[in-house]
Amino acid sequence: MKVLVATEKPFATVAVEGIAKVLTEAGMEVALLEKYTDKSQLLDAVADADAIIIRSDKIDAEVMDAAKQLKIIVRAGAGYDNVDLAAATVRGIVVQNTPGQNSNAVAELVFGMLVMAVRNMYNGTSGSELKEKTLGIHAFGQVGRNVARIAKGFGMEVSALDPFCPDEVIVEAGVKPVHSVEDLYSNNKFVSLHIPANDQTRRSVGYDLITRLPKGGVLVNTARKEVIDEEGLAKALRERPDLKYVADIRPDSADSLIAEFGDRVFFTPKKMGAQTAEANINAGIAAARQIVDFLRDGINRYQVNK
Repeated sequence: MKVLVATEKPFATVAVEGIAKVLTEAGMEVALLEKYTDKSQLLDAVADADAIIIRSDKIDAEVMDAAKQLKIIVRAGAGYDNVDLAAATVRGIVVQNTPGQNSNAVAELVFGMLVMAVRNMYNGTSGSELKEKTLGIHAFGQVGRNVARIAKGFGMEVSALDPFCPDEVIVEAGVKPVHSVEDLYSNNKFVSLHIPANDQTRRSVGYDLITRLPKGGVLVNTARKEVIDEEGLAKALRERPDLKYVADIRPDSADSLIAEFGDRVFFTPKKMGAQTAEANINAGIAAARQIVDFLRDGINRYQVNK
């Protein structure tokens, strides 16, 4: 069995070593395709692969058709909207993610950007503190739960909205359950976004929700750029000069937003949430183990295209 590790944005070296160790000890061949610059390189590399480990790399029907032996794709990370699930299902290819492996790294970045925002982007003026401020968590999955844990350390008052998470789970984490998105935004000075990008959520956070934030509100997005209505965001920032938006995803309108709103917006140059050595190692090795479990024993616990 041959496993291709295809990463335009490579894993840390120690993660690659860990992945290779797990796979070779299971008797599998490992191939690396790192920092590729053209899709044709990926098409060539997958030709004889039985499994693929990817990060943010796009795997569409064309890639799957080039991989005649492909049985499983594992996205090292939580999000998997870079994989065409319908195309995989039609071709009998299992798609898995590695939930929870990057969650602490992303949660820590939330607070890195939030502290920067409340300190006025470190521009030398007087800012504010997070202690005793209200934080709303929009989706209480693995990242959201780590955000809540860290927020409690800051002494914040935390609430969360997640229709797929039982209230008792939220309460057990010391967090107040909220049952409408309008209430979440209206009653929290800061909101941290963790919703996936799908047909229900794309462009769902826009003018109406953002302008519900209290005075001095900050919206933090470490999820996906697609969940933001960028025109609505710009309108909200234009009408509410007290608001700020910081994101780990550079929006399509980033240049115009920066030109108009200056240091009231901030975007990382590329998605940085999972860019820690620890997250690299955790997600990469988890992906390798899941491939071994599936190819050897048929275990598909983290399959996302059932």
